[in-house]
Amino acid sequence: MNVRSFLRTRWPNSCPDEARTLKRCLGTFDLIFLGVGAIIGTGIFVLTGTVAATHTGPAIVVSFVIAGIACGFSALSYAELASSVGGCGSSYGYCYAAFGELPAWVVGWALIMEYGVAVSLVAVGWSSYFRDIVSAIGFQIPQALSGALAGGTVDLPAVAIVLIVMVLLMIGVSHSTKVNNAAVMIKILALVIFVAVAFGHINPDNWVPFAPFGWTGIVKGAAGIFLAYVGFDVVATAAEETKDPEKSLPRAIIGSLVIVTVAYIVVAAVLTGIVSYQYLNVGSPVSHALQLIGFRFASGLVAAGAIAGMTTVIITVYYGFTRVVFAMARDGLLPDGLSLVTKNARTPAVAIAICGIPAAFAAGLVPLDSLAGLVSIGTLLAFFMVCLSVARMRYKHPDLKRPFKTPFGIVIPVLGMISCASLAFMLSSITLAMFVLWQSIGLAVYLGYSVRHSGQGTKQTPD
Repeated sequence: MNVRSFLRTRWPNSCPDEARTLKRCLGTFDLIFLGVGAIIGTGIFVLTGTVAATHTGPAIVVSFVIAGIACGFSALSYAELASSVGGCGSSYGYCYAAFGELPAWVVGWALIMEYGVAVSLVAVGWSSYFRDIVSAIGFQIPQALSGALAGGTVDLPAVAIVLIVMVLLMIGVSHSTKVNNAAVMIKILALVIFVAVAFGHINPDNWVPFAPFGWTGIVKGAAGIFLAYVGFDVVATAAEETKDPEKSLPRAIIGSLVIVTVAYIVVAAVLTGIVSYQYLNVGSPVSHALQLIGFRFASGLVAAGAIAGMTTVIITVYYGFTRVVFAMARDGLLPDGLSLVTKNARTPAVAIAICGIPAAFAAGLVPLDSLAGLVSIGTLLAFFMVCLSVARMRYKHPDLKRPFKTPFGIVIPVLGMISCASLAFMLSSITLAMFVLWQSIGLAVYLGYSVRHSGQGTKQTPD
């Protein structure tokens, strides 16, 4: 059974007419940069310092290894489903294929929360670095336009960057990937500069004690920095816009995860080696650490790279956000207008606008620092369900063509489920409570609207 036949049999709206199809224009290189662009950003430029200072100390390198291994199990599962099932909805689409509509809705609703909060959260961090750069060259953004965290009313730079990315994505994915690729190169260069400058100033005494908060702190740190790995799953949302998805998607998913995990470990080790972890609980730990050891010019270059890094995160996470909404609307779970694409660029402009305007509003007016855990728990749920979907699809559809198969049968997916569940329960009770509240709202939306408008609800038959 080929992929298209399977999708049409499983749910009819997954193979839509031309007005609801996207343009295939992405190759393996674009997808790897899409993944690296989404992952390397807030996690390495912000969370590395705050998590080290509050949970792990120098042992944050172990936390990154734990989180990376958990992501690795999930990445292999994503790769199998991306090559065999495809579709632009990522874990939402895979869960739909494996379990049906309601479980898919739960995952899709969690992804909307995860991506929406992530876009706004990263935009606020981008704004902080932007204000520092502007101030350094002699300009000053009025305090009233600097956001609540800076004592202002609205965070104008955060609003502006979300709206700029919104327009960029409307123009077309091929144009936005060119901007993303260039920005990825800039931030990789910034990290190379950081490591090159700082490496000769490592003091091993700063790594003692290595784990001041114990094993519990290391595991909590791994759960907290899971937000840093949001991104490689965005690659899977690009399946419908990929030229050769069966080969390119597995390569890009696994390749981007390996690249960023190595980068995280190296940067974290150098960062905690040049200054004591106690001084890293700041919004810009990488550039701040360079200032502390006297390299102000290099610090400015790294700050510029951080801005580029966060820009790519906004682009790629926003991209994934809109594709999930697009896929859910195309299946009837959200209003149909969200699945329409423009005639020339073949982009879901309505979905892009509907996602961007609330995200810009939240970035400008809502304090988001306490909501970071929601990104982690949304990611963990999506990864858990993808691993579970692999096992389910192996049982239900053993004859489905699988260009890439997760090795060792279902052992890897089971290990992925155990890892994700363990890390999820290490998150705070407040985060878990907010997640339950969000899913309760989602269930009300599903029962009130989605179940009556979806392909299953209207009893459509396959072509």
